[in-house]
Amino acid sequence: MTRETITLTQKEQQRTQVLTQVQHRALDAGEAAQLLGLSLRHVRRLLARLRQLGMAALTHGNRGRASPRRLADSIRQRICTLARTTYAGCNDHHLTELLADREGLHLSRPLVRLVLREAGIGSPHTRRPPRHRRRRDRMPQAGLLVQMDGSQHAWLESRGPRLVLLAAIDDATGRVVSACFRPQEDSHGYFLLLRALLRRYGIPTAIYTDRHTLFQPQRRTLSLAEQLRGHRDRTQLSRAFHELGIRWIPAHSPQAKGRIERLFGTFQDRLVSELRLQHARTLADAQRVLRAFLPRYNARFARSPAEPQPAWRPAPSAADVEAICCFKFHRTVANDNTVRLQERLLLLRPGPGGRSYAHARVELRAHLDGTLRVYYQGQRLAVRTVTAAPAGSVALAGYAPPPHSKHSLPPRAPRSSTPAATHPWRRYDETARRKQLQAQGVTFSFSH
Repeated sequence: MTRETITLTQKEQQRTQVLTQVQHRALDAGEAAQLLGLSLRHVRRLLARLRQLGMAALTHGNRGRASPRRLADSIRQRICTLARTTYAGCNDHHLTELLADREGLHLSRPLVRLVLREAGIGSPHTRRPPRHRRRRDRMPQAGLLVQMDGSQHAWLESRGPRLVLLAAIDDATGRVVSACFRPQEDSHGYFLLLRALLRRYGIPTAIYTDRHTLFQPQRRTLSLAEQLRGHRDRTQLSRAFHELGIRWIPAHSPQAKGRIERLFGTFQDRLVSELRLQHARTLADAQRVLRAFLPRYNARFARSPAEPQPAWRPAPSAADVEAICCFKFHRTVANDNTVRLQERLLLLRPGPGGRSYAHARVELRAHLDGTLRVYYQGQRLAVRTVTAAPAGSVALAGYAPPPHSKHSLPPRAPRSSTPAATHPWRRYDETARRKQLQAQGVTFSFSH
């Protein structure tokens, strides 16, 4: 005969103790009902079951039975299979949303997490212990502060080239106001961000970035022209911020701009999975997936600001936006009325009355679509391209060295380390021998 082990809860043990006293006539049924908080009828029912079934009568009737609301084993197996194959690398929350959107399985996140942990599937990300930092409160209004940064990551994993994601996020709402993929982090990409931001929302009060040399020139001794102006030469981006009246705030650490750093952490989790599911392999594919992903991300994670009235300033006209979001260079026109920018040589057409622009100081504007325009005293000049950029090269890399930078000077010819045949060093031994012979009275005669 096998013995069955019955485990009683604390409440069931209390009932057993009281009902045993009733069986031994130490208490009556009425006193037991008062102690247990039950009705007299229920106490008598429990006593009858105790006499018939013993201690097992006091356990709950559903103990050991499977819940009728339990998730079917086939669905559990399907979730585990998808988590290991199609949606490998997705976190629990993202996996729950993907199961609802793509598989039609509407489950709660705790249930999905429980199924995965019971199957031995852990979280794809480990969390570092938090460090104590003072959290900065969000800005109260949308448009007061926009954070910009770039993230170098294997966004396409092993399917395509390594890309850089440039993004701009509003500090008050957490809304991604602009984003794009680029082959590298450059001024051209940030101009694309700024132009899209101006067209859709307006001008923000301030922009928060890191201390990249795209936003501020390298530290060096001020030139005489900079000392007279009272400030350093501006980069292309800082010049655009100045023209728009945007205050640029440099961050002293990644934690200072933690909102966009956390955004990239989320994107490196969710967006990588989305790119994998859409089989993105090129920059154009990644940009297409990003455009479809951003509205869903903002609808999921953006929040309402503390003050509903936005602080965006009205954006300038489309022509002014194009005139600001471009690369500007100053050149002196050569004697043949040409100006050069990198590999491109432009010929200025004569002005009114056949006027020549030789030695005039003009402004070259390289727009984001690759077109070049020349302006003199605010007026656009007619030009003709004499030498175009080489095939397959970038029309404008987005970097223009300052006038006094070593990169802007012509390369020097390499110095020879071997002395010439007529160098005095080669005649040193002969000169010493002649002086010694002259001291001995020997004379020398030279014939011409």
